[in-house]
Amino acid sequence: MGKEGFFRKKMESLFAVCAPGLEPFTALELSQLGLLGSHAHPQPEDILTESRSYFEPGGIPFQGSRHEIYQANLYLRTSSRVLVRLGEFYASVFPELRRKASRLPWEKYLGRERTIALRVTCQRSRLYHEGAVAERISGAIADRLGNPPPLQKYHEDPGTDIPQLIVVRLVDNLCTISIDSSGALLHRRGYRLAVAKAPLRETLASAMVMASGWDAISPLLDPFCGSGTLPIEAVLWARRVPAGYARRFAFMDWPNFDSRLWDQLLADAGKAIVPAFPRIIASDRDAGAIQTAKANAERAGLADCIEFSCKAISAINPPSHPGWIVTNPPYGVRLSKTPDLRNLYAQLGKVLRTRCPGWHVTLLCDSIQLIRATGLEFDRGISMVNGGLKVRLVRSSI
Repeated sequence: MGKEGFFRKKMESLFAVCAPGLEPFTALELSQLGLLGSHAHPQPEDILTESRSYFEPGGIPFQGSRHEIYQANLYLRTSSRVLVRLGEFYASVFPELRRKASRLPWEKYLGRERTIALRVTCQRSRLYHEGAVAERISGAIADRLGNPPPLQKYHEDPGTDIPQLIVVRLVDNLCTISIDSSGALLHRRGYRLAVAKAPLRETLASAMVMASGWDAISPLLDPFCGSGTLPIEAVLWARRVPAGYARRFAFMDWPNFDSRLWDQLLADAGKAIVPAFPRIIASDRDAGAIQTAKANAERAGLADCIEFSCKAISAINPPSHPGWIVTNPPYGVRLSKTPDLRNLYAQLGKVLRTRCPGWHVTLLCDSIQLIRATGLEFDRGISMVNGGLKVRLVRSSI
């Protein structure tokens, strides 16, 4: 077997990073893609439990070759980035750190002129100065490649080249070095250039759709749609459009990038896209938010797939056929304070009880008191983080 064939089939240690609380969703996605092997097989009903028996905080480990790296980046909706574990070793002095890091196969991922960014964290280790660790890792790369790589601060500025991110963690003198295969965070699908006052990240919106149990056939309603992220993600999910179908990734700049493999994955994904879609209704009382949502849907190529309207919760007119309400109402923390948000949630509960009998509801909120103000009986749900706030995702049937 030639060198190229070896690289193609060699299994790497991979890690799908995700926001706190999204671990079960990312694990479910990896399992459905067949990427978890025999380690775990989560079921859809597992995602609304507090069990973390086979999860790691902040992400899911898995194994794969280039095919799996490309596949995970293309399809994962709830992950933030996919890391390749380049190496792991103990180091307690700087010469040892540089010597061992220089043995790693940097040439597989970095060209001689590739700009890099180092993200270093040190905990309970003799080597605790993060800047000094970064300096030695940069030197180790130069030792391996023959010249020092261009180094800059990590950024994701639109329209510019994003540097190749290298993640270095030193914990109890154990150094783990990973290469980011994603580039811009995976929630950056490419369609959301405009946002409303309190934007919902695409990864969390996808998790809400997954958690709701929506059948992708019945109507879906979001009466607090903001910039339209949730209904757009719902359409993409229902039509089986991969989350990364229209964007670039860091692995495309690797020396061993297999363009034929990537083109084949894109072709297979395109054949699986479903042209039909269910009725998806999105509204918000903020006219500016609706304009933003329409613009985002247009960029996503879904302008004709979502019924947008500017109206208050009291004016919604859902279809007679039961469906799903999946929404992220105002919390009062991220937005300017209102006189009494409890009235808004009480009105939401009243409207849903009178106009949506037989419907299912999935709600994201940071306050148990506000959830209770709806008068609906929600399940225990799961905790997660939205924009730095601890929130809870809960479900109910009307």
